[in-house]
Amino acid sequence: MEHPLTPLLKKDFDFAAALHLLNRAGFGGTPQQVQALVEMGLDGALDVLVEYDTSEPRKPGERSETEPPRDRGPLFANGEFRPDVLREPTPEEREALRRARTQGDEETIARLEAMRQQRERDDRAQLALMQKSWLQRMIETPRPLEEKLTLFWHGHFATGYRTIENSWHMALQNEMFRRYGSGEFQTLVRGIISDPAMLRYLDNNQNRRRSPNENLARELLELFTLGEGNGYSERDIKEGARALTGRTYRGNDFFFDKDQFDAGPKSILGKNGNLDGNAFVAAILERPECPQYIARKFYRFFVNDAPKLSRDGEECVVRLAQEFRRNEGRIRPTLRTLFRSRHFYAPENRLAVIKSPTQLMVQTVRSLGTPPREMKSLIDAGDLMGQQLFQPPSVKGWDGGRAWINTATLFVRQNIVIYLVTGRRPQGFDWSESEMSYDSLPLVEHLRDARGGLETSEAMRVLASFALGGSVAPERLAQLEAFLDNLDSSGRATAITNDRIKALLCLIGAMPEYQLC
Repeated sequence: MEHPLTPLLKKDFDFAAALHLLNRAGFGGTPQQVQALVEMGLDGALDVLVEYDTSEPRKPGERSETEPPRDRGPLFANGEFRPDVLREPTPEEREALRRARTQGDEETIARLEAMRQQRERDDRAQLALMQKSWLQRMIETPRPLEEKLTLFWHGHFATGYRTIENSWHMALQNEMFRRYGSGEFQTLVRGIISDPAMLRYLDNNQNRRRSPNENLARELLELFTLGEGNGYSERDIKEGARALTGRTYRGNDFFFDKDQFDAGPKSILGKNGNLDGNAFVAAILERPECPQYIARKFYRFFVNDAPKLSRDGEECVVRLAQEFRRNEGRIRPTLRTLFRSRHFYAPENRLAVIKSPTQLMVQTVRSLGTPPREMKSLIDAGDLMGQQLFQPPSVKGWDGGRAWINTATLFVRQNIVIYLVTGRRPQGFDWSESEMSYDSLPLVEHLRDARGGLETSEAMRVLASFALGGSVAPERLAQLEAFLDNLDSSGRATAITNDRIKALLCLIGAMPEYQLC
C-alpha cells in the first residue's frame, strides 16, 4: 500500500487541486487566485499559504488587483478595543462601597452598582464588536491559514464568553492562538494553562492546595492533549490538579500564587517529584497518545470529517502522528507535509468536509466575490447555524461534521447565501430580471475577456463546477438548465449577465453539495 503522505506529483496540481487546497487551508478564493496558485506549483503555493509569516513582502504599491488586503497586524491589540472595560473596582470604590453598606447609604450603593452594570454592558458590546472584527478579518486576510488555525484552536481549546464574562480575556486568548497557532504545540499547551480566559472558564482560579479543583487537569488530558480515557488514569487527573494549584490571574495577567501551590511530591504519568504545571505539561507531551490525538483532530478538520474514517484515513492519521512527533510537535511542517500528500487530494477526500457556518459565510464572500454585507447579520446567522464566535457550546467545542446540518440550520445556510449574493432577504423574492439591480459579480470575467463572450449554458457549467468545488452531477446541471429556461421564457437571452450569475449562484448555494468543501 502506498504511503499516505507520499507527495502529490507536480503534474497533478491542477486547478481543481489548487481550489481544494485553498478551501481547506483557508476559506477559498476567486478563480484568479486559484489559478495563481496553479502557476506557482504545489511547493510555491504552500510557501504562500503555510509559510505566511516568512514569505518576502511586496514593495509598497506592488499589490495586484486580485490580491486581498494586507495583514492588519494584531486583531484586538490595536487601540480599537480596550483592556479595561471590565475593570475591577478601584480601592476608592471598594472603600466607598464598604462605608455605604456600613452606613446604610442606599443611594451610594445604587450608584456604584449602576456603574458596575454599565461596565458589564460595555463589555458585552465590546465582545459583539470583536465577533464582527474577527469575521471581517477572516474575509479580508491575505494569510487565510493563520485565521483557519486560529478558528481551529478556538474550537480545540474551547472557551466561552458567557462563563468568563470578560471580552479582553477572550481577546488575549484569540491573539495567542493567532500568534502560536502554526508554531509548537507545547507552546500552545503551556500558554493555555497560563491563560486568564481558560483559568476562569475551568475554575482554576479556585484551584488551591487545600482544595484542589480538577476541572483544568481533567480537560487538559481528556480534550486538549490525549483524548478521553487515553493513556491516563483518575489518579493522574488528581495529581495533575495539584500540579496546577496556584495558577490564577490578576486583572488581565497570569499570576502564580505560590502560597496556594501544593509543593508536595506528586506522581503524574510516570513522572515523580514536586511537579508544577509546566512539568505536568512536559509529562503529557512525552506520551505517544498525544501526537496520535492531535493528528486525528487535524485530519478531521482539514481532510475528512466522516464519523468513521476509511482504512486509508486511519493509516494517514498514524503516519501524520509520526510526522508530528518527528517534527517535535511543530505544527507548520506537519501541515505542510499533509497538504503536499496524495492522500489529501484523493477523490474520496474532495468535498468530504461539511463547511462550518463560519467557513460557509467566509468562503462564499471570498470565492464568489460577494460583498460581505452587514456583519451583524452574518454573526446572527452564524449563531442560528450553530457557531457563535467566542461562544462554543461547551469545553468540547463544536462537534462539527454532520452535527452542523439539520432542518433548521439548512434553511438558514441556504438563505445566508442568497443574502450574500443579492443583499436581500429571501422572503417574497422575485427572480424576474427587472427586479434585479445589485452589485456586479464578475465571476466569469476571466473567460469573457479571453473569448469576447460566454453563452449562458457554458457559464452555468463553469459557475457550478467552481462553486461546488468539482465535477457536477448531470441532474444538477439539468436543474440549472430548467431554471434558466424558466427565466428565458421568451427564448431571447443566450448571453450571460450579472443578474443571471446571481440567480444561478442562489440556486447552486441551495444545493446539498454547496455545504461541502
